[in-house]
Amino acid sequence: MADSLILEIAEFEHDVLTGIYSEETGRPQPLLITIQVRLKPIARYEPETPLSASKNYMDLKFAASDALPAGVHFKLIEAVADHICETLFLQDERVEVVTVKIVKLAISEAGEKIGMTLTRERR
Repeated sequence: MADSLILEIAEFEHDVLTGIYSEETGRPQPLLITIQVRLKPIARYEPETPLSASKNYMDLKFAASDALPAGVHFKLIEAVADHICETLFLQDERVEVVTVKIVKLAISEAGEKIGMTLTRERR
């Protein structure tokens, strides 16, 4: 198995226009978003290794917040995840795989986590 570097932002909450039902349309819903990005690592990380040898973790948060187009309603959370993946692939050519897990907080009745996970490999 080849070495890999996984960067992650876990359970980031962000309001997104999403949903297919009338009570969901027109207003943002809180989503709980976890993103994992796989990069090919360098041979060794020394104490003085610069950030350019990895990826800024805040880029993951940006892809799930500010990079989502304002005012666009995503019918499916799968489309939100797809947009996040594409944003991360465009940001950095070193990104090999992106996994996005989204939980729709508004539909939970007893604390269960209802959602989906999408994994995309660079094509």
